[in-house]
Amino acid sequence: MTSFVHVDQPATHPGVARAEAVIDHIRVARRSFDGARGLAALLLAAIVASLLVVADKLMSTWNDGGLLVAWLVLWGVAFAAIAFFAGTARSLAVRALSAMRAAARRRAAARADEQFMAYAKLDPRILRDLQAIASRQEADTVEEPVLAKRSADAATPTLYQAMRRVNLGQHY
Repeated sequence: MTSFVHVDQPATHPGVARAEAVIDHIRVARRSFDGARGLAALLLAAIVASLLVVADKLMSTWNDGGLLVAWLVLWGVAFAAIAFFAGTARSLAVRALSAMRAAARRRAAARADEQFMAYAKLDPRILRDLQAIASRQEADTVEEPVLAKRSADAATPTLYQAMRRVNLGQHY
């Protein structure tokens, strides 16, 4: 008599599936994280705190009979300041963070260019390629001034990008 055993083995381990789900969740959370939100909250808190200090200075000259009214005015000023300055603080934080990120990208590109130039000084092939690029650019600016004006408006490529274009042109 023949009997068959059917063993259903899962294709993935449950622990591995949970770990992959956690890693995917962390990736999604990191992509959706915006540092501008925290900076905006910090700026908003600073603005509201300064307005509350001014309101407290005004309240400290009153007598004790108007203390309840003074506290109501103080909290009214606090809530009005939060409502009034929330959008401004958010846009200021977004601009500040985008400027910091752009500056970091420029510093990284400059650092990569410096490393590339340091390596180029050691390798004569790269120096010849750089000289060829420079001569092509000079020829382009002399022959076609209209293109030079248009390319001046465009972003200047980094050394890495220029060398990559030259190397791709040689092989393909």
